[in-house]
Amino acid sequence: MANEALQASAVEPDTRDQVVGNSARHNQTIARVVLVLLILFTLFPFYWALRTALSTQRDLLANPASLLPVGFTLDNFRAALGLISTSDAVASGGSGRTFAFWKYLFNTALVSTVVAAGQVFFSAMAAYALARLNFPLRNAVFIMFLAALMVPGVVLLIPNFVLIYDLGWINTYQGIVAPTVLMSPFAVFFLRQFFLGINRDLEEAAKLDGAGYFEIFSRIILPLSSGPMLTLGIIVFITQWNDYFWPFLVGRDEDVRVLTVALSVFRSQTPQGSPDWPGLMAGTLLAAIPIIVIFLFLGRRIATSLQFTGVK
Repeated sequence: MANEALQASAVEPDTRDQVVGNSARHNQTIARVVLVLLILFTLFPFYWALRTALSTQRDLLANPASLLPVGFTLDNFRAALGLISTSDAVASGGSGRTFAFWKYLFNTALVSTVVAAGQVFFSAMAAYALARLNFPLRNAVFIMFLAALMVPGVVLLIPNFVLIYDLGWINTYQGIVAPTVLMSPFAVFFLRQFFLGINRDLEEAAKLDGAGYFEIFSRIILPLSSGPMLTLGIIVFITQWNDYFWPFLVGRDEDVRVLTVALSVFRSQTPQGSPDWPGLMAGTLLAAIPIIVIFLFLGRRIATSLQFTGVK
């Protein structure tokens, strides 16, 4: 009896471990299935846009519920890129509307780059002052920045529009970039949190060598902050790339029109009848390619920097 009891006690831990292991594997399987379903749910709109862009307008209207492209064609992408004539686009079932993709791409890239570069640089200066310099009401100023984070952007649309109109900057590049090129409360807060974690001994040593605040900022703070500043630049660039309402208000002229506004105009100017959905989806996918590439190559850096800065 004693031997049987010893054998049972020796087997019991192994059985318990086996049950725990089976339960853990079962939970992992469920988690993976849920993750796959979420990924499919997230990617389905992109697939549907691609399926629409690869279809002809006539076939799409005749069979709108098909999960596969109907009347497979690449002419919608060629038309968006300006690689086929208007008559050929109409013959393939498109609307025949012109879409100056390369001009709109240049305008969007120019506006997004200027806003990202300007906002990162000037926000870094403000963040350095709030993190390192001692001046009256510094904490009150920082609280004002935090409060500004809670103000909806739509509240500032009318004052900004009136200002841009009075300056005569309607339908100009400077009118599009003016409200956001100098700084944003989020950018200042983001960089200030990182600057607080930089070792002060480096600055003290630079001061002993006779360096001023601007020299410390440009030669010590900026090089040490290249990672968070790059992350912030990417976030601002993507935000500006996707912005629609403000460019629509002040930049509707074709010479300064960005991709988001151009796609809206393309849809609204489609001749009578159903909009040219294949052409619109082709232009939308082409406009999304730069952002997708940025996320594919720099998505992990963005997530890491946001997490690191938030812990500070």
